[in-house]
Amino acid sequence: MTRILLLGAGRSASSLLHYLLRHAAAEGWQLTVADVNPAHLAPVLAAHTEYARAVTFDIQQEAQLPALVQQADIVISMLPALFHLPVAKACVQYRRHLVTASYVSEEIRALDAEARAADIIILMECGLDPGLDHMSAMRALADIRARGGVLTAFRSYCGGLLAPDSEGDNPWKYKFTWNPRNVVLAGQSTAKYLENGHLRFIPYQQLFARTTPISVAGYGDFDGYANRDSLSYRAPYGLQDIPTMLRGTLRRAGYCAAWQAFVRLGLTDDSVHLGNPADMTWATLIESFLPAVAGAQPLAERTAAYLGLDPAGPEMQRLQWLDVFGARPVGLADATPAQLLERLLTEKWQLQPTDHDMIVMQHTLDYDLAGVPHRWESSLVVLGDDATHTAMAKTVGLPVAMAVRRLAAGLLTQRGVVIPTEASLYEPILDELAADYGIRFDEHETSRAAVESL
Repeated sequence: MTRILLLGAGRSASSLLHYLLRHAAAEGWQLTVADVNPAHLAPVLAAHTEYARAVTFDIQQEAQLPALVQQADIVISMLPALFHLPVAKACVQYRRHLVTASYVSEEIRALDAEARAADIIILMECGLDPGLDHMSAMRALADIRARGGVLTAFRSYCGGLLAPDSEGDNPWKYKFTWNPRNVVLAGQSTAKYLENGHLRFIPYQQLFARTTPISVAGYGDFDGYANRDSLSYRAPYGLQDIPTMLRGTLRRAGYCAAWQAFVRLGLTDDSVHLGNPADMTWATLIESFLPAVAGAQPLAERTAAYLGLDPAGPEMQRLQWLDVFGARPVGLADATPAQLLERLLTEKWQLQPTDHDMIVMQHTLDYDLAGVPHRWESSLVVLGDDATHTAMAKTVGLPVAMAVRRLAAGLLTQRGVVIPTEASLYEPILDELAADYGIRFDEHETSRAAVESL
């Protein structure tokens, strides 16, 4: 019997939990699902009570975490990223394996030697992005290198979006399928990447104004903006000498230009509490960020003039759709601007029960083979079933679950802090996703003429 502990059963955990329950009896697992509000799990676990239970768990209650970790063999953390460090420390202390979908922080990376000494694996970045981006990129890189190719450029973009049939009249063409706070605070540091051998930096104030148009066959046009640090993946990917290295995020065309308006107004700032009353209106809030000007010009027109936007243009239309110039109360006292924006967007961008989300990922790898330039393009599009079984939940949760299944079977021999860049980790997961779930990348190559025409 293998005892598996799942910490957190929020919006990204539905497919992960379904997979674990599907295989628990055959694999001999005992599953404990620990969540701050486990009542919603009762219908899911009702048919699996022999090998699955739900318990109340609050990471702020310090005694709970070590007690639960000690009772497990493998811990899966689907908690917010800031809580992974105490979980990782507990797993090292009690010699329990840990699997997560989140980025490796420097603090967790520093646990590598201790994890090795404890004979455990801390497998991170095993979800979507990070996760499937690593796996699919490494598979492509391995194929190119096996044929003698020399990489000259690596570009990778990924986004969680709305499926075309669910965009409706929403001009942003976006709703939340993961943590809203992370979306509001996205990109709040200088983006770093390489282009033709030169370092490039984009400060947060300019990030959403400097985008790259991306097209995906059958799904239209997108804007790509650079992630915080593309350079840190040169070593894990074995691309230390590559001239161009860029990882980025996708949004529908037009989203970034409108989001830049929020950045310029200061509404994504999470560093200062405003001391505002909860019944302050959004119009008053927007007014407070504008220079004091005499006259009776409408607020929306003054905002457009301040931002240098066409009052009737698409950016202002998107802001108007969110009702930020009206009498809607902000609804939260003494908040940061980012908290107020998150509260508004959580209402306006809520995924409805019949909505379908969409994951889009695209890699572009340029390489030379026998002196001839080639390009490898790889695209993934995954559609959600509904507001619970989302594409985000599938692509984040299933790779984690599959890694846990292999770990429980004794098939993962790596130890320490690991991300899935080794073939023994990513090949079985990519194969199972394709064979059992139809989640596969559409890949094709072009040679000199096609590359030089771009």
